[in-house]
Amino acid sequence: MSARREALSVLTACRVRGAWADAALSAHLKGLSPADAGLCSRIVYGVIQNETLLDFYLSRFCSQKLDHLQPPLADVLRIGAYQILFLDRVPDSAAVHTSVELARDAGRGQAAGLVNAVLRRLCREKDALPAIPDRDEARYLSIRYSHPKWLVKRLLALLGREGAEAFLTVSNSQPPAAAQVNTLRVSTEEAVRALEEAGVRAERHPWLPDCLLLQGTGELERLRAFQEGMLYIQDPAARLAVLAAELPPKGRVLDVCAAPGGKSFAAAIAMGDRGEIVSCDLHANKLKRLEEGAARLGLSSIRTEAADGRIFREAWREAFDLVLVDAPCSGLGILRKKPDIRRKKADDLFALPVIQSAILENAAAYVRPGGTLLYSTCTILPEENEDVTAAFLGTHPEFSRETFTLPGPIGRVEGQITLWPHLHEADGFYICRMTRRT
Repeated sequence: MSARREALSVLTACRVRGAWADAALSAHLKGLSPADAGLCSRIVYGVIQNETLLDFYLSRFCSQKLDHLQPPLADVLRIGAYQILFLDRVPDSAAVHTSVELARDAGRGQAAGLVNAVLRRLCREKDALPAIPDRDEARYLSIRYSHPKWLVKRLLALLGREGAEAFLTVSNSQPPAAAQVNTLRVSTEEAVRALEEAGVRAERHPWLPDCLLLQGTGELERLRAFQEGMLYIQDPAARLAVLAAELPPKGRVLDVCAAPGGKSFAAAIAMGDRGEIVSCDLHANKLKRLEEGAARLGLSSIRTEAADGRIFREAWREAFDLVLVDAPCSGLGILRKKPDIRRKKADDLFALPVIQSAILENAAAYVRPGGTLLYSTCTILPEENEDVTAAFLGTHPEFSRETFTLPGPIGRVEGQITLWPHLHEADGFYICRMTRRT
C-alpha cells in the first residue's frame, strides 16, 4: 500500500504544485523498500504516460466527468486503472482494494463506493474495452499514446504514420539509466565490476564507447562507483554532442548553458583534464551541483561562472576554441524521462526560438577565428533546431556548418543531425556543428 500511497502523493504534487515527476519521486522514494520504490515509480510514470488513454476508458465507466471529481479522486482512479490494464503481476482485486483504501485515506470516504464501482466494472470489461475512434488519425494516436494532438500532428508531418507511432511508443517506455565512465579514474571494465558488486546490472552500450546502460540502481548516489567518481549520468545523445565538437587537446571551452554539467564533464575527460572549461548557468544554485560533480569526478579543469547566455561579456570576445550552446528548449526529445512535458501546450513553445536565437547570437562572439560553435537541444522540432541555425547562418557568413563523424551506425554527418529515440537508442536531440572561418 505504501508504494501506491507515495505514488498518489507524487501525482498530486505534479498536478497541484506543478512539480516534475522525477524530482517529486526522488523525494518520495526515500524509506521505501526496493520493491515498493520500483512499483511506485512504475505507477507514477505509467499514469502520466497513459493519462489520456486511461481517462478515455474511465470516462466510459464513470457517471461523473473526471475533471469534475474532487482532487485527488481522478488520480486514485487512474492508479487503479493503470494497474488493471498494464500491470500483469498485480491482481485486479488488489488494484481495486488498494484504490478504495487510497480514496478513504485521502479523506474521500464518501467516494470510495464510486472508486469501487468504476474499477470493478473496468475489471469485468477489460477484455472488451470500447474502441478508440480512428476516423481522425491524429486524434486516434493522441488518445492511444496519450500525447497532445498538436504534437501528434507535427510528428505525422515530420515522420509519417509509421515513424510517428514508433516515436510515440518509445516515448511511453522507461529506458535504462545511461552512465558515462570517467576513464581518467577507472577503465570501463573496473566500473562494470564495481557496479555488479553492488547488485547493479550494467551493460555496455551497443556502439558508444565507455557508456553503460544500468538497471536496478536504486538510489544511485549511494553506489560506491558513483561516490568514487567512476561515472556520471548522461544520455548517449548528450555525449555525442561533445564528440561532434572534436575537442582540441588543451583547448579553451565555454559551456554556455552548462547545468547540470554532463557536457562539461565529458569535455574535461575527453581533453584529459588538461584544457580549460568555463561552465555557465543563469542560476548560481545550479552551479553548486556542477561544482560538486566535478569534484567527485576529480576534474580540475572546470570553473563555473553565473552568466546569462544572452548578455555579452567583452572579456570573452573571440576567447574560446569551442563554444557549446545547449539551448533551453521544449524538451520533447526526453519524453521518456520527463513524461510531464507532454502536458505542454503549443503556445508554450512560441517564445523558445527567440531565446535560443539570442543565446546563439551572443555565444558566437566568443568563438575565436577557426574555432567551433556547437548548438544542441533535447528536442526534435525544426523550429527550435534547423530553423534557428539556418537563420543564424543567414546573418553570419563568417560561420558555416562543418561535417563531423559520430560512432556506430550514425557515421558521417553533414553539419547537423536530429537524433530520434526510436532510431538511435538515445534521447531525441539536435546537434549542429559550425566553424568560424574569419
